[in-house]
Amino acid sequence: MKLVFATHNKNKLKEVKALLPHHFEILSLTDIGCNEEIPETADTIEGNAILKANYVRDNYDLSCFADDTGLEVASLDGEPGVYSARYAGEDKSSKANIEKLLKNLDGKKDRSARFKTAIALTLNNSEVLFLGICEGEITAEKRGEGGFGYDPIFKPNGFDETFAEMKLTQKSEIGHRGKAMRQLIEYLRE
Repeated sequence: MKLVFATHNKNKLKEVKALLPHHFEILSLTDIGCNEEIPETADTIEGNAILKANYVRDNYDLSCFADDTGLEVASLDGEPGVYSARYAGEDKSSKANIEKLLKNLDGKKDRSARFKTAIALTLNNSEVLFLGICEGEITAEKRGEGGFGYDPIFKPNGFDETFAEMKLTQKSEIGHRGKAMRQLIEYLRE
């Protein structure tokens, strides 16, 4: 089965391909020649995932799944949330995003946070949404070399390591994207 995963992010693509059974052929936006920036204008993570999946369906006539992920920090009223990728500006710098988040958390005792991934699937004229959430906390400084985005400062509940210190298999097992992907896989198997 061929499915488009609406991303140009090679790290996300690698994570997702590792989770899916081999009989799924996953194509990226680059693979289908979609080089334009798909507008993410919704005010929710779920809404942005739906926008991206519908964009591919409507413009390329292909079955697609799209994700949007956000980090929600309790003491910052859910920031950065839907703006996670561009929290420090439109250049989408992970380093700048982390620095801004740590600065905004300076002096705050509550460092609880959660990662949320929404995956929208458009398949055979139907649309389905899957959600994965991983609760945790923000560390005081960056730790680890793996992962991407906010992974070096996010420590999931019940673990001593940040996502950036974990192996990809462990992160996928407990993480937000892995949880949403397993729901998608179960749905596709049915």
